Amino acid sequence: MVEVTVLEIVAELAALEDPKARAVNEKHGDDHGVNLGKLRALAKRLKTQQELAHQLWATDETAARLLAILICRPKGFDRDELDVMLRQARTPKVHDWLVNYVAKKNPHCEELRLAWFTDPDPVVASAGWALTSERVAKNPEGLDLAGLLDVIEAEMEDAPDRLQWAMNQCLAQIGIEHAEHRARAIDIGERLGVLRDYPTPPNCTSPFAPIWISEMVRRQHDK
Repeated sequence: MVEVTVLEIVAELAALEDPKARAVNEKHGDDHGVNLGKLRALAKRLKTQQELAHQLWATDETAARLLAILICRPKGFDRDELDVMLRQARTPKVHDWLVNYVAKKNPHCEELRLAWFTDPDPVVASAGWALTSERVAKNPEGLDLAGLLDVIEAEMEDAPDRLQWAMNQCLAQIGIEHAEHRARAIDIGERLGVLRDYPTPPNCTSPFAPIWISEMVRRQHDK
């Protein structure tokens, strides 16, 4: 593969800039105008390049950081590096991809989950809750699910948006995956009403936890 420089990649990303894509992305808090399909195609062409990923991340440009996430080796970051990167992630998409594509696959994932979960920064804490939702669904052994429901019941209603969304996802996952906690999870969702009126496109499942839980459980039973 011919080596490329970070300047060449940044120039290529600039050439992919689309005003319509930027307008859509900015509605979601993301300050870039690169179509994500084209971004993924570029990542596929570049393949895994850890050093280039580091250089792209250092540009502090949203599209470059998204590309960095796609071409990095998730296991190639140490704990402190990922902690710094999460705190540097300025936009929702960069934050979400870093958590889902990198932190979840990193050997320090559980250590980071515990550290982020109690962080005073609600955006950082939301990453801890996202990783907790993953454990609720895939590796719940050792988790205090009743205790998580206690925290959600006490704090979710007044939590900042990003943290509230992550806590709501955890609530739904507990209700979906753990029948013994399902009635309580649905009851908490009904009483708090978080995301009850969230605009949901046709053929999509509402993020309102009672609806989300009931729909996913129905699908599991229909399989």
